[in-house]
Amino acid sequence: MKHKILVMVLLLMVSASAVFAANSNFGTKKRMPRPEEFGNVIINNYSEKANISPVVFKHWVHRTKFTCRVCHVDLGFAMEAGGSDIREADNLNHLYCGSCHNGKDAFGPTTREKLVSEVQNCDRCHSYDKEVKGQKSFNEYLKDFPQARFGNRVDWMKAEEKGLIKLSDQVEGISIKRQAIPNPKDFDIKSTILGMPDIIFSHKIHADINGCELCHPEIFGAKRGVTKYNMQDIFAGKFCGACHAKVAFPFYDCQLCHLKEVY
Repeated sequence: MKHKILVMVLLLMVSASAVFAANSNFGTKKRMPRPEEFGNVIINNYSEKANISPVVFKHWVHRTKFTCRVCHVDLGFAMEAGGSDIREADNLNHLYCGSCHNGKDAFGPTTREKLVSEVQNCDRCHSYDKEVKGQKSFNEYLKDFPQARFGNRVDWMKAEEKGLIKLSDQVEGISIKRQAIPNPKDFDIKSTILGMPDIIFSHKIHADINGCELCHPEIFGAKRGVTKYNMQDIFAGKFCGACHAKVAFPFYDCQLCHLKEVY
């Protein structure tokens, strides 16, 4: 009898914990990140254990140079902070960050000055909780870019259309030349909320920056309609939420996705 009561108590505790976890993301209004903070990722798998400040990866800086596909497919970066388990030895072996930060394509671990002395560049990446001046100032560099309402407050697609940025989809020596394939046509995703416009999903917009392989088949099944999800899943960082609200524009402006007019 005592054993049964103990089992029931444990089950109730587990259930209560699950309910608490399910509701822990609700009930408060979080501060919106500043435009220059939006999309920043803190990488701290090993840094603090080695008494070094964690890395602050600034998506906006890299967003001005490369497609998402380059880093998250060709270079193998995970879609979650810390998921790649990057080590210093990896970078020195020209993997992950070291694929570009090699002293030629981008600054490396050290910079030689006046052909005599070497300057350590550790703080340029390991900058968490430090005042480190980067090569690019967010406000100065992006001041003439087309504005958006949320996120970095930059309309990246318009910036590319205007030629303000030209994104590379290749890293020399790593990327392979891919044969272009036709993009599927745009299609509607039906809204389940009365009065909310349907989504018009553009494969072209997403494929140009992500390629096909960033979304399929792991995040979304390869066949339309197979993957079932709802807005709570997206708010929890799944499916569309794997990018949106983390790096791509957030969810505050519904009409950026829910475009189709309601008649």
